[in-house]
Order: sequence, then structure tokens, then C-alpha cells
Amino acid sequence: MSAALAGARGATMRRIYLAPFQGVDRMVLDVIERCVQQGLGTPTGRLGESALPPGAFVAARHQHDSATLLRLLVERAPADALKILGVTEEDLGTPVLSFVFGQAQLDGPAAVISLARLRQEFQHLPPSLDLLLTRACKEARHELGHTFGLVHCGDLACAMSLSTTVRDVDLKDVAFCPACREQLDGAKRAAGEDVPDPAKPMEQR
Repeated sequence: MSAALAGARGATMRRIYLAPFQGVDRMVLDVIERCVQQGLGTPTGRLGESALPPGAFVAARHQHDSATLLRLLVERAPADALKILGVTEEDLGTPVLSFVFGQAQLDGPAAVISLARLRQEFQHLPPSLDLLLTRACKEARHELGHTFGLVHCGDLACAMSLSTTVRDVDLKDVAFCPACREQLDGAKRAAGEDVPDPAKPMEQR
């Protein structure tokens, strides 16, 4: 963990930062940022666009290694970062998984999502901006949920439900189920963060 992120606990107001990699549309980032802010009830910020590190590209798979990007994100995290979420248009994979929609450090500082397979065009279908934005919102909340210690949820409608296909992404909700919401709020309290009044929910399932 970077020294900046490790020292952030004493900050008065910490943020979840979006860290776009080169080529992500600003409007898409705007929607993801609002989704994160509303869904996790935490202030957000945004870093400037950065290039993907050449060492992350795996030529044999024509993908970028998600773990390499996570390490870079930790290094980029500002001093007041609670969490940091990378967003890329490039397809991601790991040595043991042929692809991932995203990856996160469980109960750690960093997560990353890929928009590549969330686009209809990846399936050789007509583009749909609405579908892309909805899917990106779900995956952003899902991966950030992991950074707060949440694991995959058995409620198939929950944002923390495991998605191995884009259809799985479409079938789940953007919201956390009550149990995952309770766990998320508990993790935020343990980190010294404010939690919204449960009598005034930010969203309805």
C-alpha cells in the first residue's frame, strides 16, 4: 500500500476516487461516479486520465492483466483516498481466468472494472448506451463492495451476486441486498466513515 493511502485514515473526509485509464468517455465516467456516490454514500473524486502500463499487456491473450493495474492504482491513490476504482476500455484477464469484468483487493484499497465486455458490440450486437451505463454501474458497485470486505452474495438480485456472463450482470440489481448493505455500512463505520440514516434510504430495491 502506498504511504499516501496508508496515512489517509486520519483525514477528515475521505473519498472514493475514480482513476480512468486512457480512452474512457467522460460522460460514462460521470455516470459511474454518480452511481458510486449514491450507492455507497461516500464522497467521490476523479483523477486525471493515465496510460495503461506496457507491462500489463499479455500478448498471448490480447488482454491486460488486472492484478498489474490494481498495483498501479494503489500507487496512484491520493492521501485522502478511502478507495480507488480504475476504469478501462480494455479487456481484462488473470492467469487463471479467461476474462474478468473487474477485480478488487478484498478488504483492500483498489478495484478496477473493464467496459469492454459490457458493451453490446463485444457480442456483435448493436450498441446500447443505456445497457453499458447500467452494467458499468453494477460492476463498479460490485467491485467496490469487495474492497469493503463483501464477498459474493447468494441473492441473485444483489449487486454482489457473482457474474460470469453479461447476462448475469443484466439479471442483478444495481442495489445491495439488505444483508450486504448492513455489512457495507458496518465496514464504513469501522473505517470511521459516516453512514447515511437508514430512515432515509438513498435508493429503493
